[in-house]
Amino acid sequence: MRAVAGLLLLLLSVFAFQGRLSEAAALGKQLLGSSGQRLHKRNISSTTTNCQHWQGFQRNLTAHTHKVLLALTTFQLPLLGVSFGQSRLYRSENYGKSFSDITKLINNTFIRTEFGIAIGPENSGKVILTAGVSGQSNGGRIFRSSDFGWNFDTVNLPFHPVMQILYHSKNSDHLLALSIHNVLWFSSNFGKTWENIHNFVCLVKWGQNDTIFFTTHPNGSCTARGLLELKRTDDFGRTFKTIGSKIYSFGLGGHFLFASVMTDKVSLRALHVSLDMGDTWNMVQLPHVSTEQFYSILAANDDMVFMHVDDPGDTGFGTIYVSDDRGIVYSKSLSRHLYTATGGETDFTNVTSLRGVYVTSVLAEDGSVQSVITFDRGGEWKPLRKPENSDCDSTAKNKDECSLHIHASYSISQKLNVPMLPLSEPNAVGLIIAHGSVGDAISVMMPDVYVSDDGGYSWFKALKGPHHYTILDSGGLIVAVEHNEYSSVNTIKFSIDEGQCWYSHNFTDKPIVFTGLASEPGAKSMNVSIWGYVDLIITQHWVSVTIDFEELLTRDCSDDDYIQWLAHSSNVNDPNDGCMLGYKEKFRRLRKSSVCRNGHDYVVNKQPNVCLCTLDDYLCDFGYYREENSSECMEQADLQGHDLEFCLQGKKEILQTNGYRKIPGDKCYGGVQLNRSMKDMSKKCVSNLLAPEELSDSRRTSSVPIIATVIVLLLMLLILGVIFIKKYVCGGRFLVHRYSVLQQHAESTTADELNTAAVANKPEYHDDSDEDLLE
Repeated sequence: MRAVAGLLLLLLSVFAFQGRLSEAAALGKQLLGSSGQRLHKRNISSTTTNCQHWQGFQRNLTAHTHKVLLALTTFQLPLLGVSFGQSRLYRSENYGKSFSDITKLINNTFIRTEFGIAIGPENSGKVILTAGVSGQSNGGRIFRSSDFGWNFDTVNLPFHPVMQILYHSKNSDHLLALSIHNVLWFSSNFGKTWENIHNFVCLVKWGQNDTIFFTTHPNGSCTARGLLELKRTDDFGRTFKTIGSKIYSFGLGGHFLFASVMTDKVSLRALHVSLDMGDTWNMVQLPHVSTEQFYSILAANDDMVFMHVDDPGDTGFGTIYVSDDRGIVYSKSLSRHLYTATGGETDFTNVTSLRGVYVTSVLAEDGSVQSVITFDRGGEWKPLRKPENSDCDSTAKNKDECSLHIHASYSISQKLNVPMLPLSEPNAVGLIIAHGSVGDAISVMMPDVYVSDDGGYSWFKALKGPHHYTILDSGGLIVAVEHNEYSSVNTIKFSIDEGQCWYSHNFTDKPIVFTGLASEPGAKSMNVSIWGYVDLIITQHWVSVTIDFEELLTRDCSDDDYIQWLAHSSNVNDPNDGCMLGYKEKFRRLRKSSVCRNGHDYVVNKQPNVCLCTLDDYLCDFGYYREENSSECMEQADLQGHDLEFCLQGKKEILQTNGYRKIPGDKCYGGVQLNRSMKDMSKKCVSNLLAPEELSDSRRTSSVPIIATVIVLLLMLLILGVIFIKKYVCGGRFLVHRYSVLQQHAESTTADELNTAAVANKPEYHDDSDEDLLE
C-alpha cells in the first residue's frame, strides 16, 4: 500500500491589465542544483560576445520574490482496491505572490486528478472542478466558478463523466460531456442543468459555430470500428443529420472535416474530406491503410493540411503529404518521417515564431534519428545548420561537417534526459529554444540548450546541459532552471538578449524539489513562478516562488530600442532576398543591447511586401519529385508518357500539369507562372464511400417502422447502384489519383493494395488511430 501525493497547478488570477485565465501543468519530479551569482558567456559566432556584469539585480529580484502555496494539491491513499483522496484548493489574487486557502468553497471535496479541471475559453473567467465520486452513486458532482475562483457552487450531475467537460469555443455557457455509459449530455447554462441529447456516443467534438460532430453505433458498441455512423447536429441535439457511415474515426483540422471510412476491400480504410461540414465528401487522394496503420493530421489551417500516412509494417515511420486548398489532392513532402506506432510519438513541431517553419525527425536507413527543417510549408526539407560555437559529437563521421538535431517527443518517450519540448511563441519573432545535440544523428548523451533568433536558419549553444525554460516579455526575457535528477533547486537563470548572456539569481535559501515553471500564457508577462516542494518526515510541503522581473527591467522600450529585421533573409544582394511563400516580411525587433521591457501591450509590427513568383513558390505536382538539394521537379520515370487520372466528385478527370503546383497560401504574383488544369473525361466513378443516399436528417424521437422500411429500400438501391458503377463504369475498381510516392504501374487505374503487417496497437487512451493532433 502506498500513498500518492500530487499537485494540479490551477492559476486563477485576475490580471489588472487584461483579466484572463491561465492554467499551468505539473511537470513531475524535476530536480536542480546551483548556487551563487554568476555570469555565463554565450557566443553566436567565433567573435567573442562581451556579456557585461549587471550590478544590483540580486537586490531588486530578492525584494520581489514571493513564496506561496500551490493552488490545488491532492493526496490519494489506495485501500482494499478503493482510493481515498483529499484535495486542498488555494487562490492567489496577485499572480502567485500570495495564496489564500479556499478549500471550504468546494466543501473539502476530493478533485479528480485525470480530468478534474476544465478551464473556460480565454477571458471567460470560468472553471469547472470535477469531484471524485463513487461510481455506485446516481451521478457525479462538479463545482462551477464564473468569477476566476472567487465563488463556487455545487451541481450534482445526472451522470458520471468519462472525459473532461468540453467548452464551446465562443460561448462558454455551452458545454458537452460524455458519460461512462456513452451518453452525450449538453448544458446551455454553464452546467447548471443537463440534457441527454444522444445515446451510444463514442467520440464527440465541437465544430465551427454551434455544430457538434460525434460517432455512434446503434448497438452501443464503440469497439465496432468501421461500423460507426458520423452524425452532426446544428441545434444542440434537437435534430440530427447522419453524414457518414462505415466510419472508423474522424478528425477536424482548420476548416477541413476528415473521416476514415472502411472500403469493400478487407480491412482497408480510405480517408475522406469535407469542406461543408459533411454535406458532401470526396475521397482523399492518399494511400488506403489497414487497421494496423493510421492517418494523422500533423498541422492544418484554412489553406492546407500536413498529413502523415503510416507505412505498412512495424516500421516506426511513414510519409508526410501536403494538401491543396481543398484537402483532396496531396503531394509527397517527406519520406521516412518518424512516428512510432507503439506510443504515437512524433517530433513534428510547428515553429510559431516565424511563418512556414516546421521541424521534425526522420528515421534514416541506418536506424538513426535525424532532424530536418522546412521554411516553406514542406516544399523542401533540410538538415539544421551546425551551430558555430559547437563541435561535432561522436556520432559524426566527419568532425568538420555535421548538423544540429533537436530533441522532442521521441527523445522524451525514450527516457532521455530531455525535460522540455522545443519552445516558440508567435509574439517572440524568430525565437526558438530547444534541446539538441550536434553530430550526424540525435545522441543519447546529455543534451544542451540551443537557441535560434532567426526562425531556425542559424543556431548557437546557449546553456550547457538540460534545462527547463520559458519565454517572457514577448521574447525580451528568457528564464531557465537547470534540470538535475539528483539535487534540489535554488537558482534561476535569465537572459535579456535572446540567450547570448545569462545571469544567475538565488531565489531561496532553502532548496526545493523542482516540479516546473509557470507563467501567463502568451509570453507577455514578466512574472514567473517556480513550483516545487520540501520533503518533510511524513508529508510534503508544496511551495512556489514567484519572481516579478518588472522591478528589474523598469524602463519601457522606446523607438530607439528597436531595429528593422527582414525574415528569411540569406543574401541581401538578391532582389528576392527574404521572399517566402510569395512575400517578404520586415519586423520591428528589440535590439539585443537594449535593457528595457516590451510590456504587456507590445504588438508584433510587420511590413509585408508581395514578391514575384519563382520556382520556390511551387510544390512538385503528382507524378513528380524533387531530387535532394534541387528545386527542379523531375517526372517520375514509370509515369512518363501516361495520363494521370483520378476521381473527383464522382467524375473521372485527367490532371494536365508541367510538374508544379503553387504552395497553398502563397501570395506571389507575376514572374514564373506554371499553370495546371483538370480535364473532365465525362465518365462516372466512385469518389465517396460514405453512402450518400442514406445520409439524412433525423430527430431523436423519429424511429417508426415506415421510415425504417424506407431506409432499408434505399440501402438496397444503394448497394445495387455501387455494384453497377463498379462493374460497368469503373471496371470493378475504385479510381484514385496516382501520387508520386507510390511506384504504381502506369496502366493501372487503381491504387495498389497495401501490405498488412503486424503493428503494435495505439495507446488505449487515444480516441482512435486516426485522431488529429491539433492543440
